[in-house]
Amino acid sequence: MKLGTVQPTSTSRRAGVRTRTYRAAVAAVLAGGVLLTAACSDGGDGQRNSTYDASDERERREGGSAAQRNPTAAPPAANPPAAGRKDGQDGLRADDTAEKLAPPADYLSTFALDVDTASYGYARRTLENGERPTPGDVRPEEFINSFRQDYPQPGGNGFSVTLDGARPTAGAGEIRGEIGGQEAGEGDWSLVRVGLATRAADRAGKRPPAALTFVIDISGSMAGEGRLDLVRESLRTLTDELRDDDSIAVVTFSAKAETRLRMTRLGGNRERIHDVIDDLRPTDSTNLSAGVRTGYAEAVEGKRSGATNRVVLLSDALANTGETDADRILDRIDDARRDHGITLFGVGVGSEYGDALMERLTNKGDGHTTYVSSNEEARTVFRDQLPSHVELRARDAKAQVVFDQQNVQQFRLVGYENRAVADEDFRDDGVDGGEVGPGHTVTALYAVRLKEGARGHVATATVRWLDPKTRAPYEKSGSIEVAGVDGSLWQGASNRFQITAVAAYFAESLRGGSLPGAPGWDELRKRATTLADITEDPAVTELAEAIRRAQRLAD
Repeated sequence: MKLGTVQPTSTSRRAGVRTRTYRAAVAAVLAGGVLLTAACSDGGDGQRNSTYDASDERERREGGSAAQRNPTAAPPAANPPAAGRKDGQDGLRADDTAEKLAPPADYLSTFALDVDTASYGYARRTLENGERPTPGDVRPEEFINSFRQDYPQPGGNGFSVTLDGARPTAGAGEIRGEIGGQEAGEGDWSLVRVGLATRAADRAGKRPPAALTFVIDISGSMAGEGRLDLVRESLRTLTDELRDDDSIAVVTFSAKAETRLRMTRLGGNRERIHDVIDDLRPTDSTNLSAGVRTGYAEAVEGKRSGATNRVVLLSDALANTGETDADRILDRIDDARRDHGITLFGVGVGSEYGDALMERLTNKGDGHTTYVSSNEEARTVFRDQLPSHVELRARDAKAQVVFDQQNVQQFRLVGYENRAVADEDFRDDGVDGGEVGPGHTVTALYAVRLKEGARGHVATATVRWLDPKTRAPYEKSGSIEVAGVDGSLWQGASNRFQITAVAAYFAESLRGGSLPGAPGWDELRKRATTLADITEDPAVTELAEAIRRAQRLAD
């Protein structure tokens, strides 16, 4: 797929994703060169890759503000460290930040943070079944964020911000690619990784209690192996892992929804909860809307003050009865999010899985999704992750990357199409962002083309979030210079950076896109296999196997 120069368009996610167009000279250019799937489609897969060309935009612009006309305007400086803060936040209170000016909008890339991984998990399951994933179901950011990273953790409750980069050199000889309709040597391009990390969960158990409402799909489509049986085993595990002061409610749905267990403390009730879980049996059709409505009603009724209140939806998300219009279902979730602060965690199961619907539901419900296809994966999610991640480190978190117009010719954000935020909405805390828990990492990968003779600054990345309890805004920034993107990807970058690159190349290949320096299937598989051997990371071994399966289908 060719990468085109973007038009002067800006995107926003106030009530879902929508697009606004500015016709005046102060036009805001699409954040990070990303076109929303909902606004622009390319063929039938709902994907379009876009690259912003800075010089082309300046030629189009006839006027603008003084900052827009000044080609030497510097991007905002990174915030200084928040030494001595007493509130435990590793970042500056936004109100304490004097620098509010931004460079021209065409040098900005703004998006809501996303810790979803379901797209990658479902792609692996699809490949295991001997089929290629549908391109529209491939979200590269979820491939990238499925792997452990090497970012330092912050000392407080905010984020650490890490930027690094490398050139995707081809080794023997220079690969050339077509970017924006022009031939460009791969040596002109670098990959820049923006990494955000939160502090891990307190293993001493000093988290708020959890009030979890499980909404469980027991429709006929959940009868197959690796569906309802996997859900039952997962919930048994979680019931044993949660603390006595945590609470659980259980709602099931098929043709209709039914409350099986009102909000109940774990202490003294584990056997009763196990009996409810063991009694789950598949039947009838999938009325997902009824399940969501009833589940949120139970969550609101059983809401506990001072606790983390969350709905956990376990389903193959194949709605076929009752209200099947996604927007109507989403409206119910948005009300509960806005009025009661109840977040949604989606767990997808099944070889046939409504990935797009589940992802939209959790985006609207201030949550995230994952996908499980085996008992081992379920144990990881329900035994290791969910008990410690029921609390939040940040609400409505957004990132904005400012590229230096003196040194950057083009840039492109890999993925995040449906998480794009209008540049001017970065500091508007009424605009929805992403929710991030303890020990999470968020990675954004950019393809960046530097100008000839570039020196000094390349980009500054800033993350902004709200404290989950006080709703006070905070920010933290980090920067990268030209020297930081000059090394070789495969010879000099860290193993974790290389894994990020392999995951991104894999995702783009599956959805028919391209990135500078993209290796062929055979080289990509060999890179992944080598990294698996070096890191001894089972997740990277699974990545290499998924690439092998995709290669076999491509041959």
